[in-house]
Amino acid sequence: MSNAIARLLTLFLMGVLLVIGCSRPIQNPPSTPMLIGVALAQTSNLALLGQESVAGARIAEQYFRDRGGINGTPVKLVFQDAGGDEAGAINAFQTLITKHKVVGIVGPSSSQQAFSADPIADRAQVPVIGPTNTAKGVPEIGAFIARVASPVTVLAPNSLTAALKLNPNIKRVAVFYAQNDAFSQSETEIFQQAIAARGLTIVTVQKFQTTDTDFQTQATAAINLKPDLVVISSLASDGANLVSQLRELGYRKLIVSGNGLNTPNIFPVCKVRCDGVLIAQAYSPEHANDINKSFRAAYVKQYQKDPPQFSAQGFTAVQVFVEALKALNPQQKLQTRSLPELRSALNRQILSGQYDTPLGELSFTPDGEVIQKQFYVAQIKMDSDGKNGRFALLK
Repeated sequence: MSNAIARLLTLFLMGVLLVIGCSRPIQNPPSTPMLIGVALAQTSNLALLGQESVAGARIAEQYFRDRGGINGTPVKLVFQDAGGDEAGAINAFQTLITKHKVVGIVGPSSSQQAFSADPIADRAQVPVIGPTNTAKGVPEIGAFIARVASPVTVLAPNSLTAALKLNPNIKRVAVFYAQNDAFSQSETEIFQQAIAARGLTIVTVQKFQTTDTDFQTQATAAINLKPDLVVISSLASDGANLVSQLRELGYRKLIVSGNGLNTPNIFPVCKVRCDGVLIAQAYSPEHANDINKSFRAAYVKQYQKDPPQFSAQGFTAVQVFVEALKALNPQQKLQTRSLPELRSALNRQILSGQYDTPLGELSFTPDGEVIQKQFYVAQIKMDSDGKNGRFALLK
């Protein structure tokens, strides 16, 4: 009797559990995230630039995650520190391609790194979008290489034109550049061509290394020639130190810098001596499209200041990947493609797409060169105590 009751009780409990189980919604397994690699400088002398791009990329990751990812497929960024040299970028690219099997890569931070690391991705047919690589020839590295950073050929002359508007009497120009950096070498060539085209005289060309911290010899030699304008092509740390030492030695006239000083991270280096430096820019926090408003609001909420150009470019590079993947998905579900097939299709879509970004409207040439419509020139304005500053756009 007791055994019969036990069997009935067991059957009853099994029935209850079955009803409960059937009444619950079926839990679909979570979608496998779409992995996008980010190989930027988080350490070394390039970190002043790379960390800003990383900040923009992280904001983009959260922005697109909150909006459903790629038609429901989550976006996941895989970060690798590319350091400050070619070896660091190469290692980061190789790890992202072979270990993490990313669909594409945002990076590296410098053009010098791009000329070494990008060919590795191109041979593996992995799409690369350079957020801050402005040197001449970067898109031509290969069919899988593009950039959202407008080239120095477009940007550099703008700040020179602005300097001449502020002081039409400029005649004599002293040029400084980092001779061990591909971007600085490319940029100074453009600057020197623009200087000559405007009928100005280059009184000296002073060279240095990106790792230098003492510029007394070069600065003194230039100041003794009484230039009306100093033009600098450098990275952030070396360039900011050079600006500081030029001011310390008594140079009071205009300074024009290229893209290397386009970061508020130089403010703690040259402090009040940063004041007045002119820099051409590819981004304005005041750009009025919806995505820039969202990006700016997210950045201000997190960092309590307006986003710099390198953060906007980091965001934009991720955005291009995500929107290109979205455009591919209706054609054929991303998960049904092999990784090599997906990478190739993604590269084609990147180059054929049009994008409304924090930088404004962007598209690409068939070679991967960015086509951007709006540019700006800013002059650094520092507070009197030298602790805080801003890039004031010139009208």
